[in-house]
Amino acid sequence: MKSRKAMAFMFCGILAISIFSGCSRSKASSKEGVLVKDGNELNVFNWSEYLPDKVWKDFGKKYGIKVKYTTYSSNEEMLAKIMAGGGQFDVSVASDYMVDAMKKQNLVEPIDYKNIPNYKNIGKQFKGLSFDKENKYTVPYMWGAAVVAVNSKKINKQVTTYADLWDSAFKNSMVVLDDERALIGICLKKLGYSFNETDPAKLKQAKEEFLKLKPNIKMYDSDSPKTALVNGEAAAGYVWSAEAVLAQKENPDLKIYFPEEGLYLWQDNFIIPKDAKNKKNAELFMNYILDPKVSASISKEFPYANPNEAAHKYIDKDTINNKSLYLDQSIIDKGEHLKDLGDAIKSYDDIWTEVKSE
Repeated sequence: MKSRKAMAFMFCGILAISIFSGCSRSKASSKEGVLVKDGNELNVFNWSEYLPDKVWKDFGKKYGIKVKYTTYSSNEEMLAKIMAGGGQFDVSVASDYMVDAMKKQNLVEPIDYKNIPNYKNIGKQFKGLSFDKENKYTVPYMWGAAVVAVNSKKINKQVTTYADLWDSAFKNSMVVLDDERALIGICLKKLGYSFNETDPAKLKQAKEEFLKLKPNIKMYDSDSPKTALVNGEAAAGYVWSAEAVLAQKENPDLKIYFPEEGLYLWQDNFIIPKDAKNKKNAELFMNYILDPKVSASISKEFPYANPNEAAHKYIDKDTINNKSLYLDQSIIDKGEHLKDLGDAIKSYDDIWTEVKSE
């Protein structure tokens, strides 16, 4: 039988081990209080050119977490890798319609918002949207639109409607988003239909329009379409609003247009993929991103419209007042957010593959 003294030493040793190991969980202090973290790893999955390296590296240093940062170039690529399973990612970014699709396939985990006190910084208009009405699965990250940009020195034509992009003046000159919903979408809008059309006959018409547009398309690029607009490789583009603005800063000859049929609007959101291994770390990361100064630093490098209203006072006025980024309500009211199309998405896939391969 061990003595009381020996037992006391054993108890103290066990207690010390528990304290230093954190029993697989540890505390991360913040201004808002004490947040919980799981272990020392975090696997982030995000669009390319969407988060400064310094931000996720500083997060890792602050909380003693090893961050693995992986990028993708489309919502569909992101979905495919998450569907592969295995809990390989702890936090990802998904656009509005993709959140809806992933919910239906049970590919997202509910978020514990108690671990994200900075969620209060998000504007009310970005919460409770159709893809997450109960605010269970998402934390808004950035929002914006797809717009038209034209180098006025190279193409002497204004764009008032999507139909203008079919003009021969744009032959072999356009960089466009490598995104089937966006491209087939503008073909549908040209015809007077919705970005979310599912009627097979109308989609067949859209395919014919896509084929007619193809001679004007020089390249597909969703990652960094601004590059081609800046270096002159492309004289026009159908690109993300922030990419257009960044390109315009380097090339003032670029003019940005909002076709009158209405813009493709989007909101990107953080989600926690199913079977994430470090869920608490994912929530800690989201809370860090929503710190006003951190959030503003992201907007400084990648000036997409920021739903974090507390960050706006740290963002320069030229950015906040730029109507190509922070759209007027009248423009927003005319626009459309994409929706999950269910089985009809296969028709979009088929059109995309067939047209691009011809």
